[in-house]
Amino acid sequence: MPQGTFFSQVVNAGILGHYVATASVVTGKYERFNNFIAQPPPNPTLFEYYRKGLKRPANDAWVIAPSNGFQRIGSSSHSSFGPGFGAGVILPKRLLQSALRSKGLVDGDQLSHLLQDSYEMPLYQPQQSSMDHEMHLDTLESTLKLSVQDFVQKARSLDSADELSIYVTRQLMKHLAPSLMMLTLHDMDVAHAGAYSLYVDAIQRADRLCADLWEMVQGDPEYKDRTTLYIMPDFGRDSDDDPTGNGFQHHRTGSAMARTTWMLILGPHIRQNTTVTRPVESIDLVPTIGYSLGFATGGDGRLLQEIL
Repeated sequence: MPQGTFFSQVVNAGILGHYVATASVVTGKYERFNNFIAQPPPNPTLFEYYRKGLKRPANDAWVIAPSNGFQRIGSSSHSSFGPGFGAGVILPKRLLQSALRSKGLVDGDQLSHLLQDSYEMPLYQPQQSSMDHEMHLDTLESTLKLSVQDFVQKARSLDSADELSIYVTRQLMKHLAPSLMMLTLHDMDVAHAGAYSLYVDAIQRADRLCADLWEMVQGDPEYKDRTTLYIMPDFGRDSDDDPTGNGFQHHRTGSAMARTTWMLILGPHIRQNTTVTRPVESIDLVPTIGYSLGFATGGDGRLLQEIL
């Protein structure tokens, strides 16, 4: 926190579901579609605005998402944009499933902690087609420059899916040095299981991994002192004293506690040791990044003047 600008009241006025809320963050407009159906956002994403506005190549924008339900987050269904301008999406859990399948390995017991997809719908496990399987193996080899064996070996040394995502991010930075990346961390959603100790442990891990990510940025000549990092939860959790909820376990009441979170921004031109207490919205991220990088965006968000 001392290294950046901290916004203490970031409000999400949309649907409190992880996929649809994240889609709202990347479109700058509160989306209203079914959170549990894999579909692209109807409104253009930050990645499409970026690539189309600045004429950037396909390998310059990426999303790394631990939750399998995020496979359509990289681009919208908007007729003027779409996959031709979108970000590449990497799902580390799908990569690991494909790697295990290709080696004929039955590693479910040892690696189940990395493959758990949804704590809200624990019985849901999406099936991979042969085409998906081959695509994920190609991503490992051609994009991340990893052999199946090395990837599985690395996975066995990790404690969580979020750690696997950080490893994938490191490989992307090393081999492609993309200019625009979004990484979602998912471990703290274990709160849905109702174990407060596991929830706190996941939050602390996420905090550590965000610090690791910033150290990766500052330790890489392609990114050092040229990169801005935005850290923001998609929304909060239900209040312990709300009779219509179940405390930290869920985020379904729509109360102020469930809708209000925070954001920390670090970078070479960002004010340090600064706290902004006025309410802002999660959809304000898109116009702010667009202005900072010099491309036009749409949506309903407003520019965060405090970081200019």
